[in-house]
Amino acid sequence: MSIFGSIMDKIFNRASAAPAADPASPAPTADSPAPTSGGGAGAPAVDIGAVLSQMASQKGGGGNYQTSIVDLLKLLDLDSSLDARKQLGQELGVHAGADGSAEQNIALHKAVVQKLAENGGTVPDSMKH
Repeated sequence: MSIFGSIMDKIFNRASAAPAADPASPAPTADSPAPTSGGGAGAPAVDIGAVLSQMASQKGGGGNYQTSIVDLLKLLDLDSSLDARKQLGQELGVHAGADGSAEQNIALHKAVVQKLAENGGTVPDSMKH
C-alpha cells in the first residue's frame, strides 16, 4: 500500500469505527437523512481534526501533527523516516526544497492535508497552511 493510502486507511477507518465507540452520538433513524457533505456518493465527510485529536489524546499529545508531516506520520504509527517522506513526495508529486528540508516537509504536510480534503475529509483551519 502507498504511504498516502496508509494515511487514508488509518484516518478514515478510525473515523468509521468512531460512531460505534461514541455512545453520545445519536444513531441515525429512518426519518433523519445521513450527512452527505464531502466524500461524494452520499458518504459522510470525515472530520479529520476530530479523528486526529482523539488519537493524539489517547497517545498523550501527538506533537505538532497539525503542521508537521513527521509528527503526523508518527501519530498515525507510520514510518516518518527521510526515505518514507521521499516516497510520499513522489506519490503526491511534491518537489519542493531538498530532501528532508523544512520546505519539503511543509509542502508534504500541505499536500497530504489537501488530498485528505479531496477524498472526503473535513480539514480544520488549524491544519491548512
